Amino acid sequence: MNDRPVITRFAPSPTGHLHIGGARTALFCWAYARRHGGRFVLRIEDTDQARSSEDAARGILEDLAWLGIDWDDGPEFTARDEDGHTASFGGDARGVGPFYQSRRREIYERYFEQLVEAGLAYPAFESPEELAAMRKAAEAAKRTFVYRQRGDYDHAAAVEQMKSAPHVLRLKMPGQAITVHDSVLGDVTFPAEELDDFVIRKADGFPTYHFAVVVDDELMGVTHVLRGQEHLNNTPRHIALQRALGFATPVYAHMPLIFNIDGTKMSKRDKDKAAKKAVREAGISSTRALVERLQAGARERGALESVSDNDLQEWLKDKQRQLGREQVGAVARALGLKLPEIDVEDFRAAGYLPDVLCNFLALLGWNPGEKNADGTDVERFDRKYLASRFDTDRIGKTNAKFDRDKLLAFNADTIQHGLSDEQFAELWLGWAERFDTELSGWARADAARWAIAARAARPRTKTLSDARETIGFALLSDEAITFDERARKKFLLRGEGAGLAVLQALVPILEKIDPWKPEAIDAALHGFAEEQQLGMGKVAQPVRVAVTGTGVSPGLGETLALVGRDGTMRRIERCIALGAGN
Repeated sequence: MNDRPVITRFAPSPTGHLHIGGARTALFCWAYARRHGGRFVLRIEDTDQARSSEDAARGILEDLAWLGIDWDDGPEFTARDEDGHTASFGGDARGVGPFYQSRRREIYERYFEQLVEAGLAYPAFESPEELAAMRKAAEAAKRTFVYRQRGDYDHAAAVEQMKSAPHVLRLKMPGQAITVHDSVLGDVTFPAEELDDFVIRKADGFPTYHFAVVVDDELMGVTHVLRGQEHLNNTPRHIALQRALGFATPVYAHMPLIFNIDGTKMSKRDKDKAAKKAVREAGISSTRALVERLQAGARERGALESVSDNDLQEWLKDKQRQLGREQVGAVARALGLKLPEIDVEDFRAAGYLPDVLCNFLALLGWNPGEKNADGTDVERFDRKYLASRFDTDRIGKTNAKFDRDKLLAFNADTIQHGLSDEQFAELWLGWAERFDTELSGWARADAARWAIAARAARPRTKTLSDARETIGFALLSDEAITFDERARKKFLLRGEGAGLAVLQALVPILEKIDPWKPEAIDAALHGFAEEQQLGMGKVAQPVRVAVTGTGVSPGLGETLALVGRDGTMRRIERCIALGAGN
């Protein structure tokens, strides 16, 4: 094993978007391979035909590519990032594909036959009802149900019967304890009485996860398996299969689970739980009540209308019952609820940067063990740093806490202090083209205005999605501006309408500004303030309220430049007209 080149793999099931825990697993597998000059394999475990989909598989490839986790062997894929750059991933240079398990059935069949012929695997014919009865009998006897081959089992007769009768294949366990040598947890021993003769081929002819993963790891040369601790109980079964097939056993490293900050396991169910809680608190008991809260023409309407009132009630009563992803999203939209980010796509849509997310994920269960010059722990680093230092000896054993406040702080710091205005403009536009088409259309209409918007928004932005709020006033029609009453009274009406008087005096000044750019606008406003012997606040705030409706906005030059000369004049004139009527 030590003489073989290091090969790691990530093998997700395409049943939905990539969970953030899966992303961490992929990142660690990638980093370990890069650290040791090895190869990183991506394999799609799609043997669950009922739940797998091509769209989900593609989504996982997109998520990994967006994070910058490139794979050496695996599905070929070309991705375009928010910067507009394209990159290609995968291929089969070593001839170990295909990389979708559903396309490897002929390979698995050879090994099934090998095990059956050797008497190490056998057909079992119990129906689901019979198995349920066996489990019930075990419960009545107060013992754990463990499936074992009967003492009078006739292997030759069973092999003949399997040609015509529905069946599964089970591995005949060796009847001895199995010890997992884990590079994170140490030796973990599983007693023989806890290990059943588990299914390796389902009744539909597809291999189970346990079988396919063992065969694929061997044939793809995988030397190190890094995965979450939830897979630890699977490992003795995999070792038993490896021994039965004469395969090598890779080095295992089971990583700590990821928990929410409140100590609950971070799960895809968290979205459903949040939506369920919001519906209960709103006192809603019918689907129609939810639909009515959606804006006319909202795309989520159909998803909600597919849920009957009875389904809604059952969902609210049952902690285990879940709505579909689209339905949960529709509930959130109807109630104005922000769902917790769980999948990589969620964090991307929320406007987190891929480099920041990778940096944060690396700290969930691992640390570089290095200090900054000021003596603090090194926490901020890029993927290159991670790849040069990552190893399993610094992976912790205890559960990792997903601190969303810390992630947000990382992201805000990177945007505000780690990007130039030009870099931010490019990233923000790439994000908008995927998640905010109205904003991207506005940006594409005027590149110079977009550059001003990015310069104005970046110092106030924590995520790409919240940058819109900073310049939202510029996206509204002039007539859609509403005035904050407190700001109106304070900056326009106080002192017998002093602010309104400033606006009226400014109209001819603003009309003459040329060019209509932030610098020229600022110069004109400052010149007016000096000439009138007014503090700049007494000039800026009335203008700010007139143009944005509030007393808070980016710099005044940038604010007016974003609205445009004509828009600025219309808004000021409208504000004066409305203000004159008090």
